[in-house]
Amino acid sequence: MTWGNAIMIVIGLVFIVLAIVKDYEPLLLVPIGFGILIGNIPPIANMPLSVYDEGSVLYYLYAGVTKGIYPPLIFLGIGAMTDFSTMLSNPKLIMLGAAAQIGVFLTFAGAIVLGFSLQQAGAIGIIGGADGPTAIFLASMIAPELLGPIAIAAYSYMALVPVIQPPIMYLLTTKAERRIHMKPPRHVSRRERIIFPIVAFLICALLAPGSMTLLGMLFFGNLLKESTVTDRLANSARNAMIDIVTILLGFTVGASTQAQIFLNPQSIFIFILGALSFVVATAGGVLFAKFMNLFLKEKINPLIGAAGVSAVPDSARVVQAVGQKEDPSNFLLMHAMAPNVSGVIGSAIAAGVLWSALGKF
Repeated sequence: MTWGNAIMIVIGLVFIVLAIVKDYEPLLLVPIGFGILIGNIPPIANMPLSVYDEGSVLYYLYAGVTKGIYPPLIFLGIGAMTDFSTMLSNPKLIMLGAAAQIGVFLTFAGAIVLGFSLQQAGAIGIIGGADGPTAIFLASMIAPELLGPIAIAAYSYMALVPVIQPPIMYLLTTKAERRIHMKPPRHVSRRERIIFPIVAFLICALLAPGSMTLLGMLFFGNLLKESTVTDRLANSARNAMIDIVTILLGFTVGASTQAQIFLNPQSIFIFILGALSFVVATAGGVLFAKFMNLFLKEKINPLIGAAGVSAVPDSARVVQAVGQKEDPSNFLLMHAMAPNVSGVIGSAIAAGVLWSALGKF
């Protein structure tokens, strides 16, 4: 047992406490926190126990992370849970999800300045999308040596959305802007909802082939939901399957934080850059909403720009909470879901572009 192991065990306990006491993403932080405890029991000679010991049970479970298997399965479940109606009813809000991806590319540039390789910088930058599965998938493809700290950073910032985003939202908006009401979204027909995942997949896959795996599973899951003829499959994807994969992903990612491998200056830089990336992404969405208002007759509440990061549905809930503090009669949740789900698509496309440009084929 080293001081590093003890520090990591304390961090694991903090994750568990935050999940149980503060209700910060408990479905993620409880498995990750307990995984950290297991990962920092000191290694024992000639006994394959950890995720890094070939032949151990945890090694094979962790292969779902290192080989990029778990993230697409989670995207399948997300697709089966997601309603794209609000995005389809007001397509201009898609731009807010795109604007939030500025955090990805600015952090990519910052990581290069700090001495990371192009592949490592790309994997670090995607943390700004606040999408844990996407960050894990891209890191496993182009920078597997940084997979542990990138995964922990991405999921940590996803869990801290209610803490990180509100100060930025208040800083960049006025009280009058936060009180803007938006018209109810129009009704979207069943035909539109069925056609969308097919057309959207073809467009995204042709523009960014590297996004095909994640977005293919996302839109396939959504088609299972919207077709209404595959309810059994959709229910399995959004309930039992995504729960099982979330347990395995969170637990094994936590178990990969063995202090002897995890605690190093690179990990600290990754956490700092990840935080900056998330802040810039949130600010980018809010500021772009304000920019759009310069040209729109029907103004957008700029708070919903913060939901452009793909922490679904937590960012949309934060927008709703901040908006209702200013005006209890203002309901922004459904409007915020539009940039929120488009942010999922945007971060996957950004990851696909980075993989295509930087991948070690």
